[in-house]
Amino acid sequence: MKVLVIHNSYQQPGGEDVVFAQECQLLRSYGHEVRTYQRSNDEIEGMSSLQRLMLAKDIISAEGSKRHIRELLRAERPDVVHVHNTFMMISPSVYEACQEMRVPVIQTLHNFRLLCPAWSLFRDGHVCEECPTSGLWRSVWHGCYRNSRVLTANVALMLQVHRVGQTWNTLVDTYVALTEFARDKFIGGGLPSDRLRVKPNFVYPDPGERECPGDYAIFVGRLSPEKGVTTLLAAWEFLKATVPLVIVGEGPLRASLEDACRKKNLSQVRFAGRLTMEQTRNAIRQGAFLIAPSLWYEGFPMIICEAFACGTPVLCSRLGAMQEIVSDQCTGLHFIPGEAQDLACKIEWAWNNRDRMVDMGRSARQAYETRYTAEKNYDILMQIYADTMNNYCRN
Repeated sequence: MKVLVIHNSYQQPGGEDVVFAQECQLLRSYGHEVRTYQRSNDEIEGMSSLQRLMLAKDIISAEGSKRHIRELLRAERPDVVHVHNTFMMISPSVYEACQEMRVPVIQTLHNFRLLCPAWSLFRDGHVCEECPTSGLWRSVWHGCYRNSRVLTANVALMLQVHRVGQTWNTLVDTYVALTEFARDKFIGGGLPSDRLRVKPNFVYPDPGERECPGDYAIFVGRLSPEKGVTTLLAAWEFLKATVPLVIVGEGPLRASLEDACRKKNLSQVRFAGRLTMEQTRNAIRQGAFLIAPSLWYEGFPMIICEAFACGTPVLCSRLGAMQEIVSDQCTGLHFIPGEAQDLACKIEWAWNNRDRMVDMGRSARQAYETRYTAEKNYDILMQIYADTMNNYCRN
């Protein structure tokens, strides 16, 4: 099979870029021909003022990208096109080019951009669903994208133009949601339910199950408001036991978090900064449990599945995709989102019930082997490709 994979990377690399690269590698490892078309929002840095003004139009339909993709389709003749992200250099023009060249399209929904110009359904420290329920103008009023009403208006206009033009309902043959929770949200937002499939991300290479539990709790992620790191540190103030915490990652809140730790004498908290993938997985493997205190729904928190692969149980917010992936009292524990005292109670319990947490770690590893390996993912992906092409031929 020949697959054209399309992806627009952001200025700050993230999980979507990892998934794009890993799925391409996975397909090639099974002998498929993979061609890629990539753009990056880093291109904006080299643009003139006039070119930046033109971005408002290009976000809706980038004629340059459309032309390049049309040429690629004509030259390569792929069986299917798999799109990961089009925002903002590629734009939904990719779908139009595929329709012209009669090639079926699959779109992975890594975040909630089609429902929310800010992509996260998160605003001012809490989940926000005003756009899906009351209209996209709400995001413009709040300036949700980069705290700018002008920039938000551009994104909202792009979404509205393609909603009115029925782009999302007519030009994409199959959508891939990462969880059942996300699938339900997109159906509620107007996407056709018969075109929405669920395929989680996967962890590759397999880091291997740990031999024994470690002696610290660990957080891994961007140090930003939606990740709930302030809740995490607040929980440490309630702890009666001395529980070491390792925080892996960088972000805009790091300086203020470190300052808060000094002022509150939280000497058991250590900031490890950004680590390589191998170093991060080793740190997870050596931890007693991982904590995921996010305040937003999360698309598909890869770090949870990486913990599962390591046999490390997870304490997570009872929210969105996290509560779907982590089974309470089986592969980890749930706590009330944003409630530091409830999180502290769960940490105390986990720290004082090591045997139960070891059992949960084994269950977490079993969940990885059942759902989140590269081999399992490949089977699901191939079925989605086959169904999409068959349905396209029938239509």
